[in-house]
Amino acid sequence: MAFPAFFAQAPRVALHDPLAGLLGASDDGLIEYGYEDAVRLAGHSCPTVAGAWLMTVRALRALYPDTVPQRGDIDVIFADEATRGVTGVIANVVGLVTGATTDTGFKGLGGRHDRRDLMHFQGDVPGEIVFTRRDTGDRVAVSFSAQGVPGSPAAMPLLQKILAGGASDAERQDFGHLWQDRVRRILEAIDQPGLVTVNPLPRAV
Repeated sequence: MAFPAFFAQAPRVALHDPLAGLLGASDDGLIEYGYEDAVRLAGHSCPTVAGAWLMTVRALRALYPDTVPQRGDIDVIFADEATRGVTGVIANVVGLVTGATTDTGFKGLGGRHDRRDLMHFQGDVPGEIVFTRRDTGDRVAVSFSAQGVPGSPAAMPLLQKILAGGASDAERQDFGHLWQDRVRRILEAIDQPGLVTVNPLPRAV
């Protein structure tokens, strides 16, 4: 099995996870994540997974401009409910990187490293997601729009033919290439205006 080469070229992020260091999963507590990790989690690569990845990377860059992000010390609030649209897919990617969970995460050790209740939905927040540093209260709101990176006009007719059961192997392959080409262009456009919007918010009290 081989991923498309651009997966490894997408923006990466390293975080310090004190729990990983404590339990010996990482000798220095540092864990690096790449887009391929998000793909493994989701089981596929699409504009939604790419958007979730970019929103998370941009949010962490904004919250930790001069230091390593602290995994497990970030609150995440989504504007939508978990089961609406693709919110759940996005939340899985965000949780992978930040360590935030609802009530399903690690319960902690001695009152520390609790990963539960760090992710919330249906919040009265601007944007799609608000990320908050628990140590400083610094917050950013992020949103994603893929409209500025359109797909190939040939992709959807091919997809319809595939779903109808009438596509050849060559047409299936062509569709996959066209689909991933859009994902590649989205990931490469991480700093393109309008793709990912990042707005600082007043500090949480």
